[in-house]
Amino acid sequence: MATPLLSRVHIRPGDRICAAVSGGADSVALLLLLHEANALPRNALGVGLSAVHVHHGLRGEEADADLAFVAALCLRLAVPLHVHRVSVPDRLAQSRTSGDPETTEEAARNLRYEVFARLIAEGHADSVLTAHTLDDQAETVLMKLLRGAWTEGLSGIHPVVPIADLLPATRTSSFRPGKILRPLLAARRAELEDYLRSRTQLWRTDSSNTDEAFTRNRIRHHLLPILREYNPAIDTALANLAILARDDEAHWQTELARILPHLLLPGKPVRGGGRAVPTTSNQSLSLEIERLRALNSALRRRVIRAAARSLGARLSFDDTTRLLVLAGLPPEDETAPLTPAKSRLASLDLPGGLRAQRTARELQLTREKPAKS
Repeated sequence: MATPLLSRVHIRPGDRICAAVSGGADSVALLLLLHEANALPRNALGVGLSAVHVHHGLRGEEADADLAFVAALCLRLAVPLHVHRVSVPDRLAQSRTSGDPETTEEAARNLRYEVFARLIAEGHADSVLTAHTLDDQAETVLMKLLRGAWTEGLSGIHPVVPIADLLPATRTSSFRPGKILRPLLAARRAELEDYLRSRTQLWRTDSSNTDEAFTRNRIRHHLLPILREYNPAIDTALANLAILARDDEAHWQTELARILPHLLLPGKPVRGGGRAVPTTSNQSLSLEIERLRALNSALRRRVIRAAARSLGARLSFDDTTRLLVLAGLPPEDETAPLTPAKSRLASLDLPGGLRAQRTARELQLTREKPAKS
């Protein structure tokens, strides 16, 4: 029986779940596995099952054929289907105009999650399930590693994510709580294809999956096959790394939530006592250097990054190191940039409009609020 491929974590009897079905092998397998599990007399999921297909306005007739395929499949299974049409080209044009351009992959993903959030908001589902596999996880972790991600990035694709975490804050206020579930993260792509063959079930192949303009496709078709020559289990190793990184990050986030309220000081100190909190276009906060000094290096880095993030800025590894050096707290790594002997800076300008200043007692961070369009 193939249902062990499907993790039922966070799926409870009575839930209304909606499977995202593109027509590809993974998503078709997800829908069939859910349909079979829900029909089993002894192990029925006991859920309300529906499906959603998002037409991205790309690939012309091929995408139209994908939609027709999914519609026929859902009709045969008697699974209600929600069809949503979006326009990735329009989204790309809007993102370029806004000054925050997205890639084609990012635009398509963001539009999908907005559709999923709408389904949840309108009461059609409590959770939307996507068909990400262990192979997808391995590709994601490797892509993040190549880009220099921190542990939150190396945690890859999470099995459960609140829908609000996947949307800009300005778009979540009107949405009701819901989750994105990935119940196939432990399954291999080849296993799912074998399962479909055992059911004589066809699937669609997206021609863009071979387009090497996309980084993921180059990793999938070129880099991972080379790495498998060194370690045939590299996919599993990368997926395990994601689990370790996710657990580590959860620990540190709990620790940060505990100590940050005691470390972040609003605004800047003023003569005579107290602190001035800016009411203009600037946001600012401060960290006492001696309190930073008392932290271990792992926590110190995270506090610096969390402080910048609270102002809406994201720091790279080198940016974080420069801030630590500015505070007189250089990392132990001898190769770190801007060691104290080489830098007497009292201020520092960083990407994202973030400016840092060091006083005798504090590291002060200021960021100009982006102008409203």
